[in-house]
Amino acid sequence: MRREPGPLRILLADDHDVVRHGLRALLETHEGWTICGEALSGRQAVEMAEKLQPDIAILDISMPSLNGLDATRIIRRSSPRTEILIFTMHETEQLIREVLAAGAKGYLLKSDAGRSVIAAIEALAAHQPYFNWKVSETILDGFLRAAAPDDGTKKDQEPLTTREREIVQLLAEGLSNKEVAKRLELSVKTVETHRSSAMRKLDVHSVVGLVHYAVRNKLTPI
Repeated sequence: MRREPGPLRILLADDHDVVRHGLRALLETHEGWTICGEALSGRQAVEMAEKLQPDIAILDISMPSLNGLDATRIIRRSSPRTEILIFTMHETEQLIREVLAAGAKGYLLKSDAGRSVIAAIEALAAHQPYFNWKVSETILDGFLRAAAPDDGTKKDQEPLTTREREIVQLLAEGLSNKEVAKRLELSVKTVETHRSSAMRKLDVHSVVGLVHYAVRNKLTPI
């Protein structure tokens, strides 16, 4: 799929001002690229992507209100022509696999931004995937392990739905069931149902357990 002629429009989403300002300064030196918006949270990124329909959205994983992983899923539905570049300090195999499953086409570590972000944007602008060597190595290692003979160990737990992850994140950020219901425009009973389902899947028995899960899986800023 070829891009329409015109400037490449990029949306930045990161809750750290220094990161966003640094990216803007770097990317706007490239002729034909423009920053069409800046978001401070995953939820704001979703709203801006739906409104602005950028060519590329650069998302951090750990953002308040809605993490970058779930924001990716929603943006890919509401703005399917927008390519997603995850820009983060985290490189766990599980996180990378979930990002790919969510629809992101690029994954870049913040430690490699200076020498790799231009190449990453150029690849995504051509609708090609981009992963730096460290991320590619992590993906390859995971693939090789998955291809190894089954040793009879326990399989992964049942995954949370997008809505369950969203509710877990908001609860971990200190919102009550009622506040979560108001934020997501749901009934309190619906929130409680999703919370109970998440706790069952994660085998935790309190909100503290959900908080630990959210922090461990980078769903919420520490």
